[in-house]
Amino acid sequence: MTDLFTAAPHAPLAELLRPKTLDEVIGQAHLIGAGKPLRLAFASRTPHSMILWGPPGVGKTTLARLMADAFDAEFIALSAVFSGVKDIRAAVEQAELTLAQSGRRTILFVDEVHRFNKAQQDAFLPYVERGLLTFIGATTENPSFEVNSALLSRASVYVLQSLSEMELAELFERARGLAFPELEFDDDAKSRLVGYADGDARRLLNVLETVRTAAQISNRRTVSADFLAEALASDLRRFDKGGDAFYDQISALHKSVRGSDPDAALYWLVRMLDGGADPLYMGRRIVRMASEDVGLADPRALDIALGACAVYERLGSPEGELALAEAVIYMAVAPKSNAAYLAYNSARAFIRKDKSRPVPEHLRNAPTKLMQELGFGAEYRYAHDEPEAYAAGENYLPDGMAKVQWYRPTPRGLELKIKEKLAHLRELDRKANRKD
Repeated sequence: MTDLFTAAPHAPLAELLRPKTLDEVIGQAHLIGAGKPLRLAFASRTPHSMILWGPPGVGKTTLARLMADAFDAEFIALSAVFSGVKDIRAAVEQAELTLAQSGRRTILFVDEVHRFNKAQQDAFLPYVERGLLTFIGATTENPSFEVNSALLSRASVYVLQSLSEMELAELFERARGLAFPELEFDDDAKSRLVGYADGDARRLLNVLETVRTAAQISNRRTVSADFLAEALASDLRRFDKGGDAFYDQISALHKSVRGSDPDAALYWLVRMLDGGADPLYMGRRIVRMASEDVGLADPRALDIALGACAVYERLGSPEGELALAEAVIYMAVAPKSNAAYLAYNSARAFIRKDKSRPVPEHLRNAPTKLMQELGFGAEYRYAHDEPEAYAAGENYLPDGMAKVQWYRPTPRGLELKIKEKLAHLRELDRKANRKD
């Protein structure tokens, strides 16, 4: 039987289904829909340098190629993984030759541009400024951190989004109808394939090729969920341990805990563990949550977080992960206070700007006779000998330094009691100072 695969046996399905027009692109409606930025750029037929930032398999390369076609421009593609300054110079020479011979402009597409170092990125600048090249960079990493500011200032940044399940389902039907209409997929199998793709169009098309091959070998006409479990070696979700996806998920976990949502916090924890995150790294983040967001509203939180790390170190996976889950749930339901966190940051900011102030003499240690004769420790009031074990009116800050109130306890959890106690002690100070 002759079909799309036998006609072009070496071309992957993702390449065969690459859109030929903007209207064939699935997804990114916020950029290519009617009146949206890239749709207007196509309509203007005036190319401009840009950075396309988004996860894998969402159409970055496709959009760059379509721009070259729409603008009747020469298209040169480089991969930052395999290319260097020599390749950039060769691209520039080709662009100059094309301009001289035909008057056509050149679009230089650099995939994974974040992998170029500063010198390599700087090499583009003079040619972009001259207008010889229209630069289009694609990256999965935040360009604010990974792209030089000089290059970033000369390019518009467009954020591409993972494809939704509905968009992946549309791509699934397009691929099946064009490439292997003889195969039937039950609803569960289709749903699992869409979920497996995890927003990545290329991943969906690649796995469809794998399933088609497996179906041919086993002489099957219908693909079920059970057959998928046999045909696919794993069901790994997309997870970049060092990229934006990793830190976005950490952020979601932390904010779920801060927002007192135990179910959401548990979701992000388990999702990251399932994706391959280091459990002890997750434990360190939980310790941070205990200090930053629970604080003294519930001091037990820090002990529980540290205990969970210790349990994991002793038991390992998967048993130790239960302790991490228990700690995350506890952090989420515990009373919240960032008062200690704010106080610490305020103190750090003050110390960085302030001069080096001497310790007041009455607070200095005086272990020798000479130091005692110099007055070190003189007039120090031993708090335990005072009423309520508190030296009312005493000053513990450097001489001449204005009073500060960095720590402001919240009216939640244990801090409510702390707040009441501090208010009582401040009142004792006021009474003592009035007597002076």
